Amino acid sequence: MEPHGCRECPSREGSSLPGERASSDLGQALSQILHHLSGLDSRRGKARNAALQDLSALIEATEGDELFGGSGTSLRGMPEMLGQVAKALEKYAAPPKEQGGGSDAHSEVAEKAAAVGLLFLKLLRKVGAAENSLVCPARKACLRLLAGPIYIFAVSHSLEQAWTSPRSQDVAGQVLALLLQVTECASVAGFLHGENEDEKGRFTLIMGLLKPDLNNFTFPFRETWKNNPATKHVFSWTLQQVTRPWLNQHLERILPPSLLISDDYQTENKILGVHCLHHIVLNVPAADLLQYNRAQVVYHALFNHLYTPEHHLIQAVLLCLLDLFPVLEKGLHWKGDAARPTTHCDEVLQLILTHMEPEHRLLLRRTYARNLPAFVKRLGILTVRHLKRLQRVIIGYLEVYDGPEEEARLKILETLKLLMQYTWPRVSCRLVVLLKALLKLLCDVARDPSLTPEPIKSALLEEATDCLILLDHCSQGRVKGLLAKILQSCEDSKVVTCLRKVQQASEGAPGDGT
Repeated sequence: MEPHGCRECPSREGSSLPGERASSDLGQALSQILHHLSGLDSRRGKARNAALQDLSALIEATEGDELFGGSGTSLRGMPEMLGQVAKALEKYAAPPKEQGGGSDAHSEVAEKAAAVGLLFLKLLRKVGAAENSLVCPARKACLRLLAGPIYIFAVSHSLEQAWTSPRSQDVAGQVLALLLQVTECASVAGFLHGENEDEKGRFTLIMGLLKPDLNNFTFPFRETWKNNPATKHVFSWTLQQVTRPWLNQHLERILPPSLLISDDYQTENKILGVHCLHHIVLNVPAADLLQYNRAQVVYHALFNHLYTPEHHLIQAVLLCLLDLFPVLEKGLHWKGDAARPTTHCDEVLQLILTHMEPEHRLLLRRTYARNLPAFVKRLGILTVRHLKRLQRVIIGYLEVYDGPEEEARLKILETLKLLMQYTWPRVSCRLVVLLKALLKLLCDVARDPSLTPEPIKSALLEEATDCLILLDHCSQGRVKGLLAKILQSCEDSKVVTCLRKVQQASEGAPGDGT
């Protein structure tokens, strides 16, 4: 018997062919299931469980040809109905708005997700089995409508989240793998942007499904994206899968939601939004970012986060800014007859140094110190504008013990080395201050009775010694002469070893600082 989906069916009224009756019954059954899943009772009561059981039985009992477009239904009718059912299933399994429900609410979501995932697996297997049948046009239409909701479901529950369980993650992972197989995609990235140049991809489709929640900036709907906690994670994870050269054509769709999430009051969401912005900065051409002042908008959104005392957020923001600076400064051209204009990097470094001086929280001190060398490298000789404040920060941070890993002091020593390399003509007048700070550090580390591991102590002594060697070069050998007197009275063997290295390295070296 030939499948009904690829044959023209009679359209005369009053027809009572068995295929039409079966198709009509199927449509009514799906319509009733859709009503139960999307109605007010979709999250409680026996109706939801009965609807899932009925849908499971219906999928198993119905042939793929009839499921995708029976003789009494147009090629569009049944795929659209199945697409609506898939959307309802995805919404049914979505986690509710976080209101402190605890583990009980999360376990209930995980159970729903596992049940819905099994239904999606059955449905996708039907789609896969119909690949070589005569209902190919209807199958393609059905797959096009099913792919979006099923993808959102799979990503929502395959990642480790508060509302997932090992079982729900496993089922969702299987759903995603089968979806890629059915759509003949080798990877999620290929699924989203297309496996080849001729294929459009489904990124626009996914963003369109997420848009009602993500692109509402008006009060009181600004936080509608929080009604489903999975929405932000689906958006972020999906965005990370698409890179150059495909991302720039979707800039209008992805930039506003990223800014919206980063502007939230919760630190977790701020960090997530900043990561999205960072991905956009890395994967969208500078010309597109500069158009309509988009790069300036991103910069100001990031700059405002620097006033927040959250070290994880500060770290994410500084990394993003360092990659944004080349975009912002792309159009700047220095004319030799005037002073170089200050840049965005200057503005950020000035604020960082302002925060670093009085900062006493170790995590924030480490975060600032960790990123300071990158700013000095970025500015190069122009770091001389910030030399006085950098000197105060460097000396202040070298005096304070930073814990067993000594990350802050190691990074500050790295900063000092870079600073002397870039601004060596201005270093000789600061010789005494820097020499005292470095010698004090050598003595403190050599006599340190704390639990700092020996490799860390050795690294500190080595970095400080390198700084002394550079300082000697910048001061035309004056350090070597000053250390000669200290060696005569110093009794600490570690300090003496370091100072002798400085003297040996200075012998025969050019003294002009170059």
